[in-house]
Amino acid sequence: MKIRLMAAMLAATAVLPFAAANATDLEVTHWWTSGGEAAAVAELAKAFDATGNKWVDGAIAGSGATARPIMISRITGGDPMAATQFNHGRQAEELVEAGLMRDLTDVATKENWKEVIKPSSLLDSCTIDGKIYCAPVNIHSWQWLWLSNAAFEKAGVAVPKNWDEFVAAAPALEKAGIVPLAIGGQAWQAAGAFDVLMVAIAGKDVYQKVFGEKDADVAAGPDIAKVFKAADDARRMSKGTNVQDWNQATNMVITGKAGGQIMGDWAQGEFALAGQTAGKDYTCLPGLGVNEIISTGGDAFYFPLLKDEEKSKAQEVLASTLVSPVVQVAFNLKKGSLPVRGDVDLAAANDCMKKGLDILAKGNVIEGTDQLLSADSQKQKEDLFSEFFANPSLTAEDAQKRFAEIIASAE
Repeated sequence: MKIRLMAAMLAATAVLPFAAANATDLEVTHWWTSGGEAAAVAELAKAFDATGNKWVDGAIAGSGATARPIMISRITGGDPMAATQFNHGRQAEELVEAGLMRDLTDVATKENWKEVIKPSSLLDSCTIDGKIYCAPVNIHSWQWLWLSNAAFEKAGVAVPKNWDEFVAAAPALEKAGIVPLAIGGQAWQAAGAFDVLMVAIAGKDVYQKVFGEKDADVAAGPDIAKVFKAADDARRMSKGTNVQDWNQATNMVITGKAGGQIMGDWAQGEFALAGQTAGKDYTCLPGLGVNEIISTGGDAFYFPLLKDEEKSKAQEVLASTLVSPVVQVAFNLKKGSLPVRGDVDLAAANDCMKKGLDILAKGNVIEGTDQLLSADSQKQKEDLFSEFFANPSLTAEDAQKRFAEIIASAE
């Protein structure tokens, strides 16, 4: 397997950008600051530096919710970085419409992005009025339940195969002094967990009606009531987590202090950094073991318009580097995500990544809520679920009513 991977990477080097004639420094902002994320970013920096340019790292701690306002403020305030991370979807929509972001259509056309980037929804999320404004770098799916095999062994119960078995095992975990479900205090974690529960319990069609079609009647109906019941279970099971950041919650699973975590596949980077092996030390359940569907959201880099001609040329080199096959392999193996290219060999992928690749190949995919909702609607949703998970007195019924109101006015 290692030989196959090396052969693919050596073959891919032929399409890496040539060394820049006029090398320059580019500041790149992002919110990848956990151990696993930093290891993945290092692969991007190494590849760009190899072109003769210099990646100047502008990491912003505190997750996307903290970083994005800072990034946007700098761009709108006339102090743009050379490139910046956003999630696939609508987060940079207003910046593009304001004429502040660079059109990458020429680079994308030259390198056949439309032919090699799969699924097509990734590039569609970068496209506004027929022009391409971002370079996708990965496919990150939210729909995973990560389980500590050691925690369940200590509790004397079998590792669950689905969400219902996980809920049933919660009392045994608690008796053993283990928090059943780790959910950090950041709002996006609670909102993401709810979205995952919706796909698993209510299914793909209901998810699309609520977030895609903005159907408030469905959001207020019996299918979503079942999801709120599951969210209430999750709220009860996560009591006692007492951490803020997502990677701190992942570490609780790694160390056996928590039984599981609903989190995106980026958690794999933390397990890898800790030297843990999928299937041996931890178990992954796509779709919570109920409904094996994954979202095709993830991360992309946008390039603000710059006055400096040399830096503008280097932006093109960076965009090309990010999407190149060799970088796609190196970066995504460290990040725990899937590549955006359909023509790279990931023979070295672990068991969980292979599950994701298989689901992707079958076409069991949905768009992420970042792709379906405006940034404002997404923020309203996050605020609601942050309150729901923090405040036991907010009933599932009242929270559902507020959720339906958000969907009714969603953009």
